[in-house]
Amino acid sequence: MKGYENFEISAYAWAYYLNRSDEEKLRNDLKRALEKGPIAKIYVENHRGRADVPKEKLILAKKVYEEMGVKTAGGITATVLEGERKPSIMDVFCYTDTRHRDKFKAIVKDLSEVFDEIILDDYFFTSCRCEKCIEAKGKMTWAQYRTKLMTDFSKEIVDLAHSINPNLKFVIKYPNWYESFAENGYAPGTQKDIFDGIFSGTESRTPLWSQQHLQAYMSYSNVRLMENTAPGRNGGGWIDPGGSADNANIWIKQADYTLLAGGKELMLFNYEWMIGNPIFSYLETALRRTDAAISKLGKPVGVKAYEPYDGEGEDQLYNYLGMIGIPIEPVREFDEKASLMFLAQNALIDEDVFEKLEKYVRAGGNAVITTGFFKGVYDKGIKDMTSVRLTGRHISGSEYSIGNRNFNTGFTASGREKVGFEVLNYKTNSTWADIFVQDGEDNFPVMTEDQYGKGRLFILNEPENFAQLFKLPSVIRETIAKHMTIGLPVYATCDPGTDSSDNGSRAGGRISLFEYDNGCYAITNHEDRAANVRLIVRGDMYGNDETGWYGDQADEEPGTVGGLGVKTKTDENTRRPIGAEDIESGALYTNVSMLPKPAWRHDSCSIIPEPLEYVITVPVMPGAIKYVKVKF
Repeated sequence: MKGYENFEISAYAWAYYLNRSDEEKLRNDLKRALEKGPIAKIYVENHRGRADVPKEKLILAKKVYEEMGVKTAGGITATVLEGERKPSIMDVFCYTDTRHRDKFKAIVKDLSEVFDEIILDDYFFTSCRCEKCIEAKGKMTWAQYRTKLMTDFSKEIVDLAHSINPNLKFVIKYPNWYESFAENGYAPGTQKDIFDGIFSGTESRTPLWSQQHLQAYMSYSNVRLMENTAPGRNGGGWIDPGGSADNANIWIKQADYTLLAGGKELMLFNYEWMIGNPIFSYLETALRRTDAAISKLGKPVGVKAYEPYDGEGEDQLYNYLGMIGIPIEPVREFDEKASLMFLAQNALIDEDVFEKLEKYVRAGGNAVITTGFFKGVYDKGIKDMTSVRLTGRHISGSEYSIGNRNFNTGFTASGREKVGFEVLNYKTNSTWADIFVQDGEDNFPVMTEDQYGKGRLFILNEPENFAQLFKLPSVIRETIAKHMTIGLPVYATCDPGTDSSDNGSRAGGRISLFEYDNGCYAITNHEDRAANVRLIVRGDMYGNDETGWYGDQADEEPGTVGGLGVKTKTDENTRRPIGAEDIESGALYTNVSMLPKPAWRHDSCSIIPEPLEYVITVPVMPGAIKYVKVKF
């Protein structure tokens, strides 16, 4: 069967399967699998738990698979019972114990003598708290001890493998639970320079029943995070059906998002499960469509979310934001040239992060920070950038209002359920509440805005339960997206008429927008009902390019937004979209309308530079992906 143009499919054959397979079974099973899809490579595992595969069986599997035109590599799952049970959740190796270290090195030695590539499944961590570990840790934290331990052992096994096979490529797969890396010894900041390649865990599963809190968007964002960890050396993504609630569409979306993020290899776990399973045929059909679409997409772009190594806090938050239409690009460095930087609590691991933030905003940058980040720099100078103050109190509400610096008239919106927030105080006219939630005769900020130097600082008071982002009215999520995507050409949300947060569904308006640098977009509807997605396109800047501020009183025209619209030099030649073209069918969605123009607020004299915005309505079926290109 013909392969794909933009990626390869690989499969992972675990040790249990290999131990009960002879040559005839290996050949017959691969023949059946290849009838359903073009598998380019099979990873042959020689150890998992209590299963060890003899070296002779590894050689046999390599011979069979390569004779049948499939590449091979070795694989290791680092769970073990070597002697007495160790006090760790998943029976992972104890790398303090020399018996465990010697066992692991023997596993690496066997694979290195057979294969030219080895991948470590995502159990290459340690959570052991045995007496040896407790004593060796001393006064270090577990994160400090374990990351040093695993960094040192990584060097040891990579050096061993290269000494046996100088041509060997040693790859480490990083799991989907990025926020827990340091606590368990994963150290991508150092390991990326030790291993020859890395791989991304993109098993998004279902958040309701999994302890991992994983949103579907993670299958995209983790590839982007790992690409920005080791540019050009991130092989791809690894998916499995576990935790998919027996829903084939959830599993297939793991594959789609992995590839839309730029993954060049899609690892299917596990090979034995695939053989003869009709779901593999469904995947093959879906991947043909995805492959054709990727050929028309550019390079992924998104909101720069600062994710320094070993950070923790507000876990998985940006993946929840990715589920309300905000495209995220996790980055390992603070980007001073970015149009906007997003900083959550995990950025606090960078001891200089506040100084970077203050310099960036003062010079003209835009930043969105979370309440978790705000608390972490509360006594480090942030009070000079905003009048917002912590109170330690909490509020819940379902009525909201919107009104920012550039709009004289605000909007109100109602949700079906109350959402809980932290109470933030601020000083009126020193700070502005762009979004606030109302309760009784009072209101409380959900998103604030401060002007500082040449830039702007926004504080996002995210719901205390991140999943309640889905319960915010669509217009509230749209306003959050508007501020968070400054500098991007497009942002999106659900049309209120088809947004289930506005009509009582359990989780409302969950869409994802994947942006590319060539004007193409992928839109996913995560809901179980059709949605009209508002694709909001930014046109040319509205205002006077010479001064950086907009218009003057002489240009005022009555009857425009709030009676205070301005006519500018750009009005006659503004770049306006005519619609969005479905890049698969050629259909053109031409339901285009312009949002209200920015206007002077009350007695202010200027408008902050802002592009004109146009809404294109794009229908997306439940659980589906639509690929479009904005046409001008």
